[in-house]
Amino acid sequence: MEWLNYHHLFYFWTVARSGTIARASQELRLSQPTISTQLRSLERALGQELFERRGRRLALTDAGRTAQRYADDIFRTGRELQQAMRGLPTGRPRLTVGVADVVPKGVVERLLAVAVAAVPGLTLACREAPLRQLLGALALHEVDVVLSDAPAGEEVRVRAFSHLLSDGPTSFLAAPGQARLRRGFPRSLDGAPALLPSEGTAFRRALEEWFEAEGVRPVPVGEFDDSALLTAFGTRGAGFFAVPSAVERDVCTQAGVVPVGRAAAVRSRCYAITVERRLRHPAVVAIAGAGWGGRPA
Repeated sequence: MEWLNYHHLFYFWTVARSGTIARASQELRLSQPTISTQLRSLERALGQELFERRGRRLALTDAGRTAQRYADDIFRTGRELQQAMRGLPTGRPRLTVGVADVVPKGVVERLLAVAVAAVPGLTLACREAPLRQLLGALALHEVDVVLSDAPAGEEVRVRAFSHLLSDGPTSFLAAPGQARLRRGFPRSLDGAPALLPSEGTAFRRALEEWFEAEGVRPVPVGEFDDSALLTAFGTRGAGFFAVPSAVERDVCTQAGVVPVGRAAAVRSRCYAITVERRLRHPAVVAIAGAGWGGRPA
């Protein structure tokens, strides 16, 4: 069995946090050539380059970022071990959440608030990315749970289980200057500028099917992976946009927009995706049991 040299890993971790070998040298009280040699040894052992140079600083490669996440966990666990041996508290419970970037931030905030309330002292770590990338991180146990607007598809080669958290109607919002869209809704949306989620997302497909069924053809003026950026453009009056009705009031208050209509046929859903059929993390169990957002019984 090949053993990882944890001294080398610690030197790497220190350089990754400080950004330069010079700073790490001061912190570790080692010479820069010594640290450079140890980093090269770690890279040979792992078979991956962990850094790339950008000017005077070192930037982590994709492999380096993965190594840093594991190093964070390893050395945090080491500190907890020392505390446990001294009879001290061993740290806060932790939940690492992957958030598909299309999921509205208001939905995420509400769901995670349930987790924080249910698990005293919980530390949250949130990572936002496309769903496919997050499912890869889930398979590697880099995240505990993924929040998504769609279940894990069969085309993704990751053993995962999807748990429905919320299921409710959709509200259409716009800047006050476009409040006229209320009149004759949903026919008023025909030819109106629309801000839409990116193609291929579950919410985008649901909206397009509803537009087709209602016989309206909005004019797409923006497509967004990031729901927060979509809302920001809606606030500026670029077009109408859709959100889960459960967060309609919050979005209107925070963004200064107004409701123009609601569609019960367009379902806004959120799923918790895990590698376990049975939920075990107490924070995830709390989220799933909250019944928030019109989740069916």
